[in-house]
Order: sequence, then structure tokens, then C-alpha cells
Amino acid sequence: MAVIDPALDRQDAVSGALPEPPGPAPRRLWVDWLAGLIVPLALALGWELAVARGWGNGRLLPPPSRILSTLWGLWRSGDLTVHVLATLGRVGLGFLFGVLAGTVLGALTGYLTWARRLLDPTLQALRSIPSIAWVPLFILWFGIFETSKVILIAVGVFFPIYLALSGAILDVDRKLVEVGRIFRLSGPALVWRILLPATLPAYVLALRAGLGLGWMFVVAAEFMGASEGLGFLLTDGQMTGQPATILASIVAFAVLGKLTDGLLAALSRPLLRWQDSFKPEG
Repeated sequence: MAVIDPALDRQDAVSGALPEPPGPAPRRLWVDWLAGLIVPLALALGWELAVARGWGNGRLLPPPSRILSTLWGLWRSGDLTVHVLATLGRVGLGFLFGVLAGTVLGALTGYLTWARRLLDPTLQALRSIPSIAWVPLFILWFGIFETSKVILIAVGVFFPIYLALSGAILDVDRKLVEVGRIFRLSGPALVWRILLPATLPAYVLALRAGLGLGWMFVVAAEFMGASEGLGFLLTDGQMTGQPATILASIVAFAVLGKLTDGLLAALSRPLLRWQDSFKPEG
């Protein structure tokens, strides 16, 4: 009669190791990427045609050809590179600090009842404050330089991470936790084998939502006395009466936001495949 190792049996009962599912085919990714361009290209071509035929006013809403020409001019002069790098740096730092704070406090309030009772009411109240309301306070506290901008972006990133992680931990099936305790898993082992795989999908979605809010908050941040950045370019276009510059900045925000979101989604796929390996068979 075969002898079954109890340790291996416990591990399979909790983790249920499965072979790693294959990732999306490269051809499928290209098809999805091209399909996503249909709507914006159709709208751009439609507006270009409307302005060319005199059906629309291209002064306040310039056609795509003029916007692309503005972007090309900014690129050739080097201004676009300067503004993009400044904005990317602020979003990157704000995203990093917001994710760290949201992860720590979300894990605490989700895992520890006393921490949730103590901290969650205050954090929920702070979440209701509009982002623009923090601007004058941060200027008074940290000045108009980089610190206030990065902190404002971090505030925007923090709340989706905190809410998603705390809620995901609370929603973990208590039966799974009890199984882990029956098999005498230690605290770190319980987190690694049960809580982390169960909360990972919600956490990845929260990261993408937080990144999107980071791009929104950077506009408000760059209104705080910035001399570089796409938000500054928006303001400069408004002050000088150049709609093409404003729309060029908006297009740059859209492209950078989509690229960074796609990069984050690609980096998260191995984590989600790892999480799938913890699903019990059947």
C-alpha cells in the first residue's frame, strides 16, 4: 500500500497546485490592440473631414492634423521630452508612496479587527475630501516645489489600494482560513498560502485604478506653481490662447496613461498565473 506523506497531503489540500495556464497568444494581443484603435481613429478622421469640408470650426477644437503638428513641434524643440519626463517622475514617485501606504494600512485594517475599528472611520472620512481641497494646505505645509506635488498624487493613489485590499481580506472565505488553521499553518504561511492568493486579483485591479487616479491628480499637482510637466503645458496653452497646445497635452496624457496601464497589466500577468496555481482542483 502506498504511503502518503501527511505534509504533502496538507499542502495539496490548501494550495491545490495546478499547471501554469498559458498566457495570451501574441497574435491575440495584437488583434485586441488594433481593435482598440478603431474608435479613436474613426473619431479623429471624422473630425478632420468635418473641418476640411467646413462643417466644423477648427479654431477652438483644432483638427487632429494640427494637434499632431503641435506635438511634433514640441518634440523637435525638446520641450515635449522635458514635460513628459517631469510628469512621469512625479506620477512614478506618487504611485510608489501611495501603493506602499495603501498596502500597509489596507492589510492592517483587513487583517486586524482593532486596527480596522481604530483607523477605518478616519480614513473613510478623509477619502470624501475632494483632491483640489488639499492643494492650498499642501502648499502651506510643503511649499510649491516637488514635495507637495508628489504627496498630492500619493493621496490619490492611496485610497483605491487601501479600500480594495482591506475589503478583499475581509471577503476571504472564512472556511479557507479555518482550513489553514486546522493544518496548523503559521501566520506568515497563512498569509502566503491563503490570504495573498485570494486577494491578489482585487489588489492588481486596485493598482491599475490607483495609477489612473495618479494621472488625474498630477494635473492638479502641476497647477501648483510647476514650470515643467504636461499640466503646466495645459495651463500655458490656456493662458496663451492655444487650443492645439491644450489638446496636444491631453493626447499626451491619454497615451502615457494607456501605456503605463498596459505595462502594469503586463507585469501583473505572472502574478495572476501564480495565483491561479493556488486554486483547488475541481
